[in-house]
Amino acid sequence: MSIYFISDLHLDESRPEITQAFFDFLRGPAAGAEALYILGDFFEAWIGDDDDAPLIEEVVRELSHYSGTGVELYLMHGNRDFLLGTDFAQRTGAVLLQDPTTLTLAGRQVLLMHGDSLCTRDEEYMTFRRQARDPNWQQGLLAKPLEERRAIAAQIRAASKAMNSRKAEDIMDVTPEEVERVMREYNVNTLIHGHTHRPGRHPFSLDDAAAERIVLGDWDRNAWCLKASGETLELMHWPIG
Repeated sequence: MSIYFISDLHLDESRPEITQAFFDFLRGPAAGAEALYILGDFFEAWIGDDDDAPLIEEVVRELSHYSGTGVELYLMHGNRDFLLGTDFAQRTGAVLLQDPTTLTLAGRQVLLMHGDSLCTRDEEYMTFRRQARDPNWQQGLLAKPLEERRAIAAQIRAASKAMNSRKAEDIMDVTPEEVERVMREYNVNTLIHGHTHRPGRHPFSLDDAAAERIVLGDWDRNAWCLKASGETLELMHWPIG
């Protein structure tokens, strides 16, 4: 059996074709898998596990059925859906992962991350990230009525889009020195992450040993996944629509 890794679907009611592509993936390539790892930004925004939007209910039904077939399902927070909680995980049969998380995969020690914490040159975002991960800040946000949270989420997305339009491309990419630091800390030779929307495989040398950084793609015009089968890791994509 195979293990699949995906990230950055940014599911949203304004993009039903992406939702359908994901459901097709569950029923097609990923059916009967050993495990599926979703490494953050599964949703475009997450305002709390009590969100009653139709899209949420539809996704819960599909994931609950999928995990019910025996596939191990794992979820990691991203920078868009950092408020995903235990209620959503229980309803879908998923396990919430810490960022970072290590595992043995295809004979390698592998580190899984969303990837936003690696973009240390983006100081503006890193400041927001520290605030958004603060339990007190999160508790205060979740205490607000649903409609107010929806409005706040829309404001945050608009501000993020405006800020990113002014930033140089390299600032929003990972910092190589931070990648190396984290891989040394966790004693791994392979890192898998998303976030940057720059899919690819990047072999390099880490302390005179072979290492690799694998970047998952975002789901927009194409669907992206990493398939682990035996000793093989394959980064795959196919058109959406």
